[in-house]
Parts: sequence; C-alpha cells; structure tokens
Amino acid sequence: MKIRLGTFNLFQFVEPPYSWYVKKDKFTQEQWEEKTSWVKQQVSDMNCDIIGFQEVFSAQALKELVNDLGFKYFQTVEEARTDKKNKQVYISTTVAIASKYPIKEILEVESNITSIKKHNFDGFFKFSRVPLKVKITLEDNKEILIYVSHLKSNWQNEFEYLFTQEDTLEDKKKIVKKALEDKYSESLKQRLCEASSLFFDINKSKELPTIFMCDLNDKEYSLTIDALTNKTYHYPSKKDKYILVDAYDLYEKKIYNPHPEQKEIKRTPTSYFAGKGNVLDYIFVSNFFNKNNINHQAIISSYEIFNNHLEENQNGSLLQSDHAQVVCEVTFSQT
Repeated sequence: MKIRLGTFNLFQFVEPPYSWYVKKDKFTQEQWEEKTSWVKQQVSDMNCDIIGFQEVFSAQALKELVNDLGFKYFQTVEEARTDKKNKQVYISTTVAIASKYPIKEILEVESNITSIKKHNFDGFFKFSRVPLKVKITLEDNKEILIYVSHLKSNWQNEFEYLFTQEDTLEDKKKIVKKALEDKYSESLKQRLCEASSLFFDINKSKELPTIFMCDLNDKEYSLTIDALTNKTYHYPSKKDKYILVDAYDLYEKKIYNPHPEQKEIKRTPTSYFAGKGNVLDYIFVSNFFNKNNINHQAIISSYEIFNNHLEENQNGSLLQSDHAQVVCEVTFSQT
C-alpha cells in the first residue's frame, strides 16, 4: 500500500469580505476566485491522500474546496479569531488537515511545563497556532498518527543564528543560550518551547507510526529541529537518538545528467526572503518509516517539491502562495 502526504502553506487563505490583520488587506471576489482556482489545481497536482494546511483563516471555504477534490474528511482544531472591534478582520490563523481516509480521533497536544521552564519562558505559555493531532485509519485498519503544525514565525525578523551541518548540538545550544538570555529573539524562545512540547507529546505515542507535517518557520540544521526530533537535546546523557527523521533524508535521490564536479544534490528551498532561499516546510517521520531502522515497516518512496510558482516569482503571490508545497510518498511493507 502507498499513501501520499503533503504540507501546504496557503498564504492568507481568507474568503472575502473578510480581511487578514488589517481592514485594507483582503481579496476582491475576482481575486479570491483566482486564488482558490490555483489552490485547487495545486492540490490536484500534488495528488495526495492526506494534506496538512497552514495559514487557514476561512476553514469552511477550504473544507468545501478539498471536498470537491475527493477529501471526505476535514478537521481543524481551533477557529481563527477576529478583531473585537471589527469582526470582519482576522487576527489569528489556524492549521487544518484534509484526508481521503477516515479521521478516527482528534487528540490534544499538551504543553510540556518542565521544558518550558528550562527555556526560561516568561509568563503564560501557549502555542502561537494550536497544533493538530489526529489518528487516521488506512486500509486493513492500519492506524497512523498525523501532526500538522505551524510554529512561531520570526517576528519582525529578529536576530537569529544560522547553522550548518558542521555545527554540533552543543555548539548550537551554547550560542542560542546566550541569545535567549540576552533576549535577542523572543520568537526563537517561543518556537523552541513549541518544538519541545511537541517532542514530548510525540515521544508518548512512539508505538504508533507518526508523521509530522509543518511550516517550521526555521531553517535546515536549526536548533528547532533538534528540539523537535533529537532526544539528546532534552536528555544530554542520550546520544543522538531521534524520534523523528526528515523524510528528505530517507529518500534516495537520483541525479540526472550530473556535472562531473558535482559533489552533492542541493536541497530545493521552500521559501525565499530577501532573495535567499530557505527550507522552512518539512515532513518528518518516525522510525517506523526509517529504512535504516531494522524494524521499519514502511519506506519513503518519493519526495517532491512543488515550486513552479516560486521559480516564476521568488516572493510568491497572494493569489498563489509564498511557500512551495512538499509531498512524500510512503510505501508500506507487505504483510
């Protein structure tokens, strides 16, 4: 059995006459029809069985859109909030999931108070966007656990460090610790608390095949990924034991007509800022899907980036999206 899963940041999915954040920012009816037409085509091209969405304001409109494309099951975990002074202006966004397979159960993601305290978080903690966690029943009554998340964005482009594959976890923690103590980036502190809470929630359900789809709002090799996936981040005595693995790393890439000097395949960005490409959108999977795990029962059989719209315009368009869409295919072993 194969299933295809995707993550899709919709970029201000707001049905008129509603606005996002300020009254003047809204679509005309003609613009909305153009945007939803593009979203429909993109969802069709992705050819998924399950999609996690971010930046969902108008949930009912999205539910109707995906239902037309064969997604019978749709779920959000909260409603986007509107301004108390103007009920037609949204001030928060949500995540959602659409599935062609039955959503069996909706589960709560718990905050991990101990971890939040370790990050010296001030005040009452809550997720910037409440994560979605559902059990889905596949063929032959197989169950999988799906998370859809949109972590805290880098508000007002606060100072944050960039890391590479060569940076060790300890080096990253040491550098970021100073930044957080000196309050260089409150957004990063919030994001690390969110990722840490998700880590502990996922770790409780490790017996279930788990897939985590997100706009991480942080880059490749970031400390946020360690907080989400790596036991060593939380328990220094454990050595690089991962509860989740980036699906990109599990797919065997193919090089077509390689240049003789090419050393590696360059990862395709999913978003751009100031002309620089970044990978912000991810699909992480548990070791159930990890081909390097002797007890794996499924593999990542494809990994695709849908980015034609960004190749035409790196900044994206409100009538399309400012993110690429990520899709991976999972193939289950025959039993």
